[in-house]
Amino acid sequence: MTTADATTTRVPERPVVSRPVASKAATRARAWATRGPLLPALIFLFIVTQLPFVATLVISFLSWNALYPNDRHFTGITNYRIAFTDQALRQSIINTVVLTATVVLVSLVLGLLLALLLDRRFAGRGLVRTILIAPFLIVPVAAALLWKHLLYNPEYGLFNGVLTVVWKLFGSAHPPQPDWISTVPKIAIETALIWQWTPFMMLILLAGLTSRPLDVIEAARIDGASNWQVFRYMTLPHLRQYLELGALLGSIYVVQNFDAVFTITSGGLGTANLPYTIYQTFYQAHDYGLASAAGVIVVIGSIVLATFALRVVSSLFRQEAR
Repeated sequence: MTTADATTTRVPERPVVSRPVASKAATRARAWATRGPLLPALIFLFIVTQLPFVATLVISFLSWNALYPNDRHFTGITNYRIAFTDQALRQSIINTVVLTATVVLVSLVLGLLLALLLDRRFAGRGLVRTILIAPFLIVPVAAALLWKHLLYNPEYGLFNGVLTVVWKLFGSAHPPQPDWISTVPKIAIETALIWQWTPFMMLILLAGLTSRPLDVIEAARIDGASNWQVFRYMTLPHLRQYLELGALLGSIYVVQNFDAVFTITSGGLGTANLPYTIYQTFYQAHDYGLASAAGVIVVIGSIVLATFALRVVSSLFRQEAR
């Protein structure tokens, strides 16, 4: 018996082609080609935002009053010391903190209730959602004018009209006609801002509700969990970061609010907040240095809040990417 020798056929290996390593100059050129189109927008943003802020920062260290044009000199941190020790400015800072905290907290609670309502399925949900979002889409000055004249006016306002109808139902011939703005000026401003910012909080929280793990919630319901237990131990912890985001973003905008205070009370009756006081200091007292110092304080506070807001947004994006 003849035995054939086993022959092994080897497949020739392909020669390794060494790719030329891109030089640093070529890599830098590609980077500039990618980022170059963004350069004009970056330059425009720097000119519009950063240069005015640098100018404001420089003016804040000067004693500069337009009523005394020849008496302009460097004064150091005197303007900042005045901003924190002057009674009117200090009261405006307190008003700003109280106004921001009240509007943000009440808007968050109401926005959460409305978001939980819209998370359910019912006839006309889309129409209700559109109606509830509408206040946030109104121009702030128009919204303030609406509240001042259409609702708060003691002669023809809606609130006094409803109060008159209710009072006459109980047999009174002389219903009260309170002047809401004069009686409760701070509450009048806060109510108008809460009405406008509640839809914003509702949208953020509604987005958080739609991202809940529904299978886990259904499993909890099968195991006997009540609606309150599901909300307390599952829904609320899931919405924690959305609540933080809504509070931070709302604080950034409300702390800079000028329209409602200027339109409804013109800063009177103890309602002047820091932006309105800056307006008064700049345009009425013509004290550019002090107004610039107060403006820098507002900008720094907004930057601090924005930093926390960006961290919350980044953590939300990281969670969605998992």
